[in-house]
Amino acid sequence: MTADPIRVLFVCLGNICRSPLAEAVFRHQVRERGLDARFEIDSAGTSGYHRGSPPDRRSSETALRRGIELTGTSRSVTAADLSRFHYVIAMDAENEAALRGLLRASGGGARVHRLREWDPAPGDGDVPDPYYGGPRGFEDVHDIVERASAAFLEHVVREHGLAA
Repeated sequence: MTADPIRVLFVCLGNICRSPLAEAVFRHQVRERGLDARFEIDSAGTSGYHRGSPPDRRSSETALRRGIELTGTSRSVTAADLSRFHYVIAMDAENEAALRGLLRASGGGARVHRLREWDPAPGDGDVPDPYYGGPRGFEDVHDIVERASAAFLEHVVREHGLAA
């Protein structure tokens, strides 16, 4: 008998740059550890600006150069997500505030955090939105997401007593 999966949802504003990247990077790290069967991983946005759109081309290209493929289409986070997912991981303070408001209204039981809570490098707590910036912004965001996701995975492995 297999244990229920640990459900992780990554959330940014539009669900086309940061959260699909975090979803794909985390999924890759989980797969590398042989823990695929223990996790369900997804992403969503706090807005519906890009609903149904694929990940941003620049984010996808940056990830592909590093061996990570971004898939899926943008969707908005729902109240049901906050009951279904164990961890809901926001990319910045604005996303976190929106999620906490939805959590209060829905009565869900998800643990809401910001991804950079686990980032070993100093920062302001936010994964910056690279959407209006240049290519370097996408590279920087990928670096942040890789570091913080790896540390978050270590946290979850310890917390759930998973075989490492």
